[in-house]
Amino acid sequence: MNKLNHLPRSAASAAELASRFTDLHPALTPRQAEIESERCLYCYDAPCVEACPTGIDVPKFIRQIAYDNLNGAAKTILDANILGGSCARVCPTEILCERACVRNYDQEAEPVKIALLQRHAIDGMTFRRHPFERAPMTGKRIAVVGAGPAGLSCAHRLAMHGHDVVIFEAQAKPGGLNEYGIARYKLTDNYAQEEVAFLLSIGGIEIRYGQALGRGLELATLRREFDRVFLALGLQASRALALDESSHASATAATDYIRVLRQSADLTDLPVPASAIVIGAGNTAIDIAVQAKRLGSEEVTLVYRRGIEHMTATPHEQAIARDAGVRLVTYAQPERILLDNQGHVAGMRFTRTRLAADGRLEASDETLDIAAQAVFTAIGQAFDVEALSDMQAQTLARDSGRIRVNDAFRTSLPGVYAGGDCVNLGQDLTVEAVQHGKLAAEAIHFELMGKAEAA
Repeated sequence: MNKLNHLPRSAASAAELASRFTDLHPALTPRQAEIESERCLYCYDAPCVEACPTGIDVPKFIRQIAYDNLNGAAKTILDANILGGSCARVCPTEILCERACVRNYDQEAEPVKIALLQRHAIDGMTFRRHPFERAPMTGKRIAVVGAGPAGLSCAHRLAMHGHDVVIFEAQAKPGGLNEYGIARYKLTDNYAQEEVAFLLSIGGIEIRYGQALGRGLELATLRREFDRVFLALGLQASRALALDESSHASATAATDYIRVLRQSADLTDLPVPASAIVIGAGNTAIDIAVQAKRLGSEEVTLVYRRGIEHMTATPHEQAIARDAGVRLVTYAQPERILLDNQGHVAGMRFTRTRLAADGRLEASDETLDIAAQAVFTAIGQAFDVEALSDMQAQTLARDSGRIRVNDAFRTSLPGVYAGGDCVNLGQDLTVEAVQHGKLAAEAIHFELMGKAEAA
């Protein structure tokens, strides 16, 4: 962030900026929720359930809302997805449960608003104590590395089964992506921490902060001191542009700026470029582009080397960017960052691209210069190999750099499991990470108690 400190701060007041980062989708009123729940057909073989990575019984919880049983609806959701509140806000339901909704194919051509109904149930629950009770204590201790969605989900399910869990977290707060990497207008206020506090209230879970695998914490130690280990390391490294050294040094990782933005108590302290370039085509690229506009950037240009149809950002996310006034330039790949006399970013030069007859992307002779005061890169996250730098962790089998696991989320090392973004399964979605943690916990429990019974 130091490379942006020369930029001015927003001219808007703190109150004005705060008003720009309210909920992207306002919550339903009780009457709206009642009407929306009655649109559900309560399908017996509901395709929305099949489309949900965590297998939430969607028709059941919506019917419970229709009967004004919010606690029942919330428990149905949380039984499948303990982070159902945040997933209702950040999950791309438009390509999952809501796309599968049969209401898309009737005269309305409009799915039931499953995400908003899910949020309505979670936000409206009034449990006097945690809705899930712990089983009798087993005497088993499990180490979970990473307090992101996968780690938290795993820890909660293990605690339900009566095991004691210690989570080792590198950051000062739990939550992982939900706390540090999601657009501020998607998870507002202190919601991520409130959700974690609710999860931890089941008991039996301890979090130790400032503990990072590969930085003083060794896998061998965890294997020796705990009955099982679950690795939920996430993707901590940002991929860099393959450009010259000065261009590499001048670019800012979108995730770094988003992290500072989410942790900022006063948005007027943030440096805001009058014009910015975002390199990328995914949801993170949309997140940084839209947030730059909301902070006060006059012009934000999102540049992608292929066409709109190839973007990984969903059409819903693309619409958010268009509504925010983000300019989209396609078929242009970065060549180098342009600097002014003070060595600050002045713009970027791109090479125009095109698709060859065989579908491959090829560069043309045409270039394009775009003026900007900052360049944000959002070209993907990578696994931080330093996390597996100790002697025993290095022996973990990997696929394309990520940890290899089987169907039960077991790694190549006995007693060590892994899930979430650090493994090569799924689409790196929060909701999938939650499912990984839940399934890994069930596998760990089955293995531990099966061996206990055999003994």
